[in-house]
Amino acid sequence: MFKTKPTRLVLLAALLASAAAHAAEPGPQSPPVQFGVASFNLAWAGSQQDFDRHAAVCKAVSWCDTRPRRQPGQAAPSEEAIRAARQCVADTERLAGGPAQAAMMAPCNAYQGRGASAPPTSGDYAAKLAGLQATVGQLIEKQGVRVLAFQEVRSAEVVKQLLGRHAERFGVCDAPHEGFQTVAFAWDRSLAPDGARCSVDTGLAVQDNPGDPDARKLRPGLALELESAGRRISFLNVHLKSSCANIVPTPIYQARLLDDPAGACKVLNRQVAPLERWIDSVAKRSPDFVLLGDFNRRLDEEAAAAIRPAQVRADGSDPAGVPKQDADGRVATRYLWQELNDGARSLQLVPLTGVDQGCRGFTGLDHIVLSGPLAARQPAPLGSRKTAVVQAPDQRIETSDHCPRSLTLTF
Repeated sequence: MFKTKPTRLVLLAALLASAAAHAAEPGPQSPPVQFGVASFNLAWAGSQQDFDRHAAVCKAVSWCDTRPRRQPGQAAPSEEAIRAARQCVADTERLAGGPAQAAMMAPCNAYQGRGASAPPTSGDYAAKLAGLQATVGQLIEKQGVRVLAFQEVRSAEVVKQLLGRHAERFGVCDAPHEGFQTVAFAWDRSLAPDGARCSVDTGLAVQDNPGDPDARKLRPGLALELESAGRRISFLNVHLKSSCANIVPTPIYQARLLDDPAGACKVLNRQVAPLERWIDSVAKRSPDFVLLGDFNRRLDEEAAAAIRPAQVRADGSDPAGVPKQDADGRVATRYLWQELNDGARSLQLVPLTGVDQGCRGFTGLDHIVLSGPLAARQPAPLGSRKTAVVQAPDQRIETSDHCPRSLTLTF
């Protein structure tokens, strides 16, 4: 009678051990998900109604220029050019209904192509919108792009129009802004069946002049978080201050570091700390993130330069962490890429490995950056491509002065 009890105990123990072993075995792994990601600057893209209002006001002010332009060989605009621009601003604001209403219009020279002999028409603008819609359609249909980050767009409603027949498949969000240009996302809803979360970062919307409460604010940033394949991934869409782009001099642009006294560099410098805080915040919530958009900075030039840590900031301090700001928000940072990729976190600048024939426009300003953990899981070689925009041969307003940049992400 006592012999049966140990036998039953042994059998019970064996069954429990077997069950535990099966429970510890990893279940079937979901296959990796691959989808395209793209960044596309739409070059002052609004609705047809936005253009028609723009044209009515601009015709009344003789298509004047609100920005003083330098003549060839001039180091700065002439006093006459400055006075003319100020008068143009005043006239435009009066006819638009005030400064706030004028800020929601594209400037009168926004759609004036080089060598334009006559002002653009409503039909010319309709052709631009058709080119943008066709380009977006090709990204979705031919390259499998399912997350799109847009810059220089008026609103989410414009994005929905540009998605065309794909509009029902995609969710859309934008960053509300007091100026015409903002940033927006579109994403294939099937990537995130449980929904997506968009959030606006106003820290990047610094003022052109921190001492003037009425000064124009720059574009805010926009974040998109998706739950895909059981993991969270975050996207950060930026459009930073222009005209402080390169560290390698060219015949047109001189080299400028972020501590350069030029006005544009001072503004871009004040976006560094908000951008760092934003990345740090996202990295804490999700190790997998993508930073993309129009940086208006040659990050590729900076990444290729042999910059020692002590050179990143003018005061020689360690670039790890958010740099200290002065009363106006300025920092000691001189190189943006080395400040962001500071050793405290790992980032990977995705190289440009392909450019479509016929792709023209700005070079080196649009970038895609992956977090280190996400980059490590991508198949080699890591690369992105630029796709030529769709444009009719006789199109008077170019579709865009940027080519969309994209990559296929394995997640």
